[in-house]
Amino acid sequence: MKSRFLIPHSSFLIQKKNLLGFSSGIDSSALFFLLLENNIKFDIAIVDYGLRAQSKAEVAHAKALAKKYKLYCHTITAPKFETNFEKEARDFRYEFFESLIAIEGYDTLLTAHQLNDQLEWFLMRLSKGAGVSELVGLEPVTDKGHYTLVRPLLEYTKEELLDYLTSHGYPYFVDKSNSEEKYERNRFRKAFSDPLLAAYSEGVRRSFSYLREEKKRLEADYEVITKIKSLRIIKLHNIQAKSKAADMALKQLGYLLSAAQREEIDKEDSLVIGGKWAVAYQEELLYIAPYLTTDMPKAFKERCRTNKIPSKIRPYLFEAQIDPGTIHRRALFGEERIVNSE
Repeated sequence: MKSRFLIPHSSFLIQKKNLLGFSSGIDSSALFFLLLENNIKFDIAIVDYGLRAQSKAEVAHAKALAKKYKLYCHTITAPKFETNFEKEARDFRYEFFESLIAIEGYDTLLTAHQLNDQLEWFLMRLSKGAGVSELVGLEPVTDKGHYTLVRPLLEYTKEELLDYLTSHGYPYFVDKSNSEEKYERNRFRKAFSDPLLAAYSEGVRRSFSYLREEKKRLEADYEVITKIKSLRIIKLHNIQAKSKAADMALKQLGYLLSAAQREEIDKEDSLVIGGKWAVAYQEELLYIAPYLTTDMPKAFKERCRTNKIPSKIRPYLFEAQIDPGTIHRRALFGEERIVNSE
């Protein structure tokens, strides 16, 4: 029986080599079967964090599903994280996914984020102080440079996905740690997002649609003209958009700015964020790259100078073997990516 659920961008995904981030939970199980329904080919990847007795059973279930439907199942066991489990686990998970993408040549990473996740993010960012771009957070499609991150379920609530699974008799696991209130996201879920969606899901769904349109209008103030490895060059059409552009780029690179850091970017033209990221602005161009300190040959430094590469960006270009002259030409002519260096 065909479900009423639609997978956005199906025609795009059918043509791609897809990797699904899988957990055996409600969301990723729903996406698994919806992809099958829509004849979209994919493989799955699952991480065993070893914190719960049922985690081994979840991995075994994932392997059995993959075998049944003739997919490949990638698995990995995570190390024990001593502090900040949510962040460390997320970083490890995405490093695993991205290593598979690089090695196996996947075009897309599919994740099962849904409307509850979107609202949780919104409320968490709202409580800390954020603008429209930060509040929207999760996007249906994000260009990550060497792959595309796709979230096909953002229009659906967890309750709708659960109904889909149960009505079709599809198997899934329930992760009991999702109800543990030691995690901030779970506290927001229980106290705010779940009650709101239970009463106002249609209104919330429409609001996020409007917010995404507003975000597009706001981001018309800048455009990303170069993406290569971890380097971003953004042309600002409005200087007031500097911190918004930096926030967008760094978020895609896996770093979230604080309100204080955004203010600092607005005030300064050359700075280091969190000891990790160099941010430099000159001649309407915003450069972002990992912050490194390294000895560079005199000839390379001179080549950077003549091509107007900001000083804090130069060490990364040297370490990543990115040609300053080519970067400068792409910045001048507005081409989005240096294909030969990807």
